[in-house]
Amino acid sequence: MTAPLEPAALEDVRFNEAGLVPAVAQAHDTGEVLMMAWMNRESLAETLSTGRACYWSRSRRAFWRKGDTSGHIQRVRECRLDCDGDTVLLLVEQTGPACHTGARSCFFRLMEREDRSS
Repeated sequence: MTAPLEPAALEDVRFNEAGLVPAVAQAHDTGEVLMMAWMNRESLAETLSTGRACYWSRSRRAFWRKGDTSGHIQRVRECRLDCDGDTVLLLVEQTGPACHTGARSCFFRLMEREDRSS
């Protein structure tokens, strides 16, 4: 049984001490996790108002509108806030690859546990 969706507002988001919140982008149709990036209040507000994913680049200290340079745009179908209010989930329609490497998802590297039997 799934809990009903409860509406959340921008005021419900718990930004960290740097004014950021992690945002996970997930394919709306397959559930595949595509990427994780950071949002500040302004980039999240823009995402909610335009329907296009906009993140905050910590290295460039500027907005990063997904697809502005690559053409690999993320159209946001749903924006969800987790139960604690400290992580955003974007259900997106991804045009092209999500990763800057050209991979569909940023999560293409498999980590294996170390063999501890010896």
